[in-house]
Amino acid sequence: MQVDDTPTQERLQARFDRMVADEVRIEPRDWMPEGYRRTLIRQIAQHAHSEIIGMQPEGNWITRAPSLRRKAILMAKVQDEAGHGLYLYSAAETLGVDREELLDLLHSGKQKYSSIFNYPTLTWADMGAIGWLVDGAAIMNQVPLCRCSYGPYGRAMVRICKEESFHQRQGFEILHTLSHGTPAQKAMAQDAVDRFWWPSLMMFGPPDSASTHSERSMAWGIKRFSNDELRQRFVDMTVPQAEALGLTLPDPDLRWDEESGHYAFGEIDWSELDRVIRGDGPCNAQRIERRRTAHEEGAWVRESAAAYARKHAATSSAAGETAA
Repeated sequence: MQVDDTPTQERLQARFDRMVADEVRIEPRDWMPEGYRRTLIRQIAQHAHSEIIGMQPEGNWITRAPSLRRKAILMAKVQDEAGHGLYLYSAAETLGVDREELLDLLHSGKQKYSSIFNYPTLTWADMGAIGWLVDGAAIMNQVPLCRCSYGPYGRAMVRICKEESFHQRQGFEILHTLSHGTPAQKAMAQDAVDRFWWPSLMMFGPPDSASTHSERSMAWGIKRFSNDELRQRFVDMTVPQAEALGLTLPDPDLRWDEESGHYAFGEIDWSELDRVIRGDGPCNAQRIERRRTAHEEGAWVRESAAAYARKHAATSSAAGETAA
């Protein structure tokens, strides 16, 4: 009599739990709980969507950058973001989901992207505020993801974080130049910081008490720190940088707390985050409409690439048969 030695669901789950506990990376070939897979798809897709939507507010300033040097740097940064989207969609595909399916979900509003990209970029100083604050918050969020329990996601984040560090420096340098320039330039830099400070704090997500995904993601080793922990780290890092820039963060309650060893900061308007996530931000409709239009207008490029790939595969197959 043949004994069925196929691993049971319980054994597979136990093995998965041991791998996560022992900091052993989960790879695409490994068994994983369906909830883990769905959580990764949701998080990686949102991250990928944020990268390609995030190209819009900065791409809008490439032709209006104040010098050729600034133009070249900004163009390189936008190209980096396109590459980040590529890495992340590729990581998501290792979980058995199709890239086109993810884009359809984005275009239909069924999947989200970071709320920060629904705010307008009104002046050149906004390129500095995005680099310093938005990319700074992204780095705070993403560096721990380099140790994500899912291998393809963690490896993608290593390169992304290296490039994001340059983006943050670029933004800091723009603001430093403006804040040490004319009074009008410093005022423009201060205005940009005033508008992007609170939305940057919202990038870390809702408070831990209202976060529906954080606890499970941390248990699975996808996230390493809670939303509130990362937000506090970001504030602690940013306040001294603001002092170096000679700019003021727009929070009258911001102060150093000796007892906690951290900066205390004011209450965040969570109703604004909820409103933007629901689609009622300043640029929600504009951002998604431009994304849909770009996707539709680029259909011929995707079709041409697919036709070329088929032709190349057929030629290679024929050459192989001839050689045989």
